[in-house]
Amino acid sequence: MMMALGTFVFSLPDLAYQQLQHAMSWRHASSERVGARAAHQYIGPGDETIELSGIVAPPLTGNTASLDLLRDLANEGRPLSLVDGTGVVYGAFAITSITATKTLFFDDGAARRIEFQLSLLRVDESANANEQAVHA
Repeated sequence: MMMALGTFVFSLPDLAYQQLQHAMSWRHASSERVGARAAHQYIGPGDETIELSGIVAPPLTGNTASLDLLRDLANEGRPLSLVDGTGVVYGAFAITSITATKTLFFDDGAARRIEFQLSLLRVDESANANEQAVHA
């Protein structure tokens, strides 16, 4: 197992990513001042995103049904726990986009190569708790 996103498991035989890009930001509010630089105040964490990209070559490695399963999870719109194979817990993430580029086609139109990119956005746990309380 390379990583698990909710119940979906990234693995070499099914769907493996070749690149993981993790970006975090922090928010600072500014207030203009006369005759001086603007004053800044740290107001908390900003967005945290993860981009996973890789290649599926259906006759050799990977499974196109895995991309369909990820689309189904994205359609549910629920936050999913993200944990890598070494045990690092990243937190709750929502799938914001999936891009698939098909190339190198067989005679029947099936793609020999599919490059994919999966975009994830960290969802604030306190916001999830409030949303679950509203829907309960």
